[in-house]
Amino acid sequence: MLELEYLTDKEGQLKAVVVPIELWEQLFLPDDASAEDLAEAIEDYCLGKAMDEAKESPLLTREEALSYLEE
Repeated sequence: MLELEYLTDKEGQLKAVVVPIELWEQLFLPDDASAEDLAEAIEDYCLGKAMDEAKESPLLTREEALSYLEE
């Protein structure tokens, strides 16, 4: 499980999220990365994780897949 820390101001308003360095290093961001670069790197990381998890998931039959669409 990913352990994130949330930083708040005196009023309790969320101001920042601390990302574990192991995850940050996996994002392969240059020091001068923009917010757009960060968003894209996080999206790529998440898609990669989802694809890895999907490899371990059993495939549905056509009928099972269609039943999800009908609900």
